[in-house]
Amino acid sequence: MIIYEATKTEFISDVTNELLVERLYDSYQEKIGRTSKQEILSWENSLQRMSNVMQDKDIPEDAAVAIEFRIPNTSKRVDFIVAGNDGNQDHVVIVELKQWSEVEKIIGKDALVSTYLGRRKRAVTHPSYQAWTYAALIKDFNENVQEKNIELIPCAYLHNYRKCANDPLTDEHYQEHLDKAPVFVKGEIQKLRDFIKKYVRKGDHNQLIYQIEHGRIRPSKSLQDSLSNMLKGNEEFIMIDEQKVFYEDAFHLALECVESEKKHVMVIEGGPGTGKSVLAINLLVNLINKDLMTLYVSKNAAPREVYASKLKGTIKKTEIDHLFKGSGSFTESKLNEFDVIIVDEAHRLNEKSGFYGNQGENQVKELINASKFTIFFIDENQKVTLKDIGSIDLIEKYAKEFNAEMIKGELVSQFRCDGSDAYLAWLDDVLQIRETANSIYYGVDYDFRIYDNPHNMLHEIEKLNLENSKSRMLAGYCWEWPTAQRSNTNHKDIVIPEYDFEISWNLQDSIWAIDQNSVSEAGCIHTAQGLEFDYVGVIIGPDMRFENGEVITDFTKRAKTDQSLKGIKKMAKDDPVKAQAIADQIIRNTYRTLMTRGQKGCFIFCTDPELNEYFKNRLRKSTSYEDLSPKWDVKVAEESKRYEKL
Repeated sequence: MIIYEATKTEFISDVTNELLVERLYDSYQEKIGRTSKQEILSWENSLQRMSNVMQDKDIPEDAAVAIEFRIPNTSKRVDFIVAGNDGNQDHVVIVELKQWSEVEKIIGKDALVSTYLGRRKRAVTHPSYQAWTYAALIKDFNENVQEKNIELIPCAYLHNYRKCANDPLTDEHYQEHLDKAPVFVKGEIQKLRDFIKKYVRKGDHNQLIYQIEHGRIRPSKSLQDSLSNMLKGNEEFIMIDEQKVFYEDAFHLALECVESEKKHVMVIEGGPGTGKSVLAINLLVNLINKDLMTLYVSKNAAPREVYASKLKGTIKKTEIDHLFKGSGSFTESKLNEFDVIIVDEAHRLNEKSGFYGNQGENQVKELINASKFTIFFIDENQKVTLKDIGSIDLIEKYAKEFNAEMIKGELVSQFRCDGSDAYLAWLDDVLQIRETANSIYYGVDYDFRIYDNPHNMLHEIEKLNLENSKSRMLAGYCWEWPTAQRSNTNHKDIVIPEYDFEISWNLQDSIWAIDQNSVSEAGCIHTAQGLEFDYVGVIIGPDMRFENGEVITDFTKRAKTDQSLKGIKKMAKDDPVKAQAIADQIIRNTYRTLMTRGQKGCFIFCTDPELNEYFKNRLRKSTSYEDLSPKWDVKVAEESKRYEKL
């Protein structure tokens, strides 16, 4: 979608006669329905500067100009486009406009700078990197650009910025990105003109703007090859037994559905460790290789970031990131805009979208609307916030509303927790989620330990992590996570004074689950759900305790920064019984989810000594159930002597 399109002559005339901003505003209101005064002011300032740039007699009068092009499949918008021909080749010059006047280099991080936005300093992408990624994104997802051989040329223009000696904006740290997309600043208007004229010597005779705006969304061959190479030979994504069966069913159904243009919805139910995410990633890559515009969607950002990072490998093409979307990205999607949408962790879907929860109608409905074939992976026992509404019944309701054929399946085989279905049933019984036949037996091969001291548990996780960086600390969200300290590992959020124990929550600006340096940070439910590790050490906080023979939950012990139970206090005033029941289920589900992230083992420490003792007693019963291996004699890690710091 383009907000404004004209020839060079028409654009300059609209600016000169002070008509451009009004036309932009009207077009924006008509096509999108909202805008802000700040955006209008930025248009007026920056586009006046671009009018000055375009007033060069050697830039052809019939060169095409476009403003605010929204890249399909994203919320990103290209500020300014100039299209034409150099005599042999069609070119589209992409200009990223910035009003910045100050920039600081960020050392140790690729393509990031610091500047003032919204009255405070923020880390943002370098303008050259931003312009280049927009060009790469259009190239890799626009069929017309691919087939009609349209060359995209990115650059950036910071018209308020003055260069100085040893300027941070053009520091050699950013040279790789500057080579791909040069940056021009105040006083370099002629350099920018010369750059545009190098590619646009003749007008837009092939309707290049139209071609870009109306190009079908399709993954490029280079992107397909990149994804296939990353998936090939990656043991983490190998499918076993029924995973392969479900994959083949879903894969061929998606192909048939897109070809017949008959909308289908598929729901695959499965507990922790049954391979839902492995299936999802295989479907994503292989359907893209069949030229189907396919997206992976999850409510939580953590699994999106981890899987995107694993698929990228050494490839720096950030367009792979745009295959991984949040569940609130489809409020404005057209009917059947995409071929396939794969929804992981569908139980985490919300009703409303947006930062303030005031956009859209219903995420389940929007996802089904946006895709010809929508596949939901779901485990209703992993709902962990008040806003989680994803359910099989709700999916079925909206499938009927769209007259979509509904297919259901269930993954049963357990590939996590050392393949022990018994452990999951035992854990449900121990957490008093439900009574099970596994009240005293949870399998032989899973490594479950209880620690009396969190230092010892952290030390063991750190030691195990040395093998392959697949062991992590987790904790219930009972400690605050202040916004100002979310990138500071020296700030210790989780403090347990009785043991002189301190640890920070995971850093906000790193992929904690696979970052080599994050083993001494703790993840919460929002950064761990949907992921798996070899071993996890779980700190069970004061929101769960053992009292009068029962496992008790207490939602008042949750941190204020946790949004999982936002609104529960108001609910408790109106209906305390209902509020307690809902909060109780969420807290138990939270710890069940955390305690099933480990493939090989789970270690726990409870801040409530009575709860720690309860777990020990349940474990003793389990280990004495049968004549098990001698290794079980040391499963309960009780310290009989004073802790010595390691």
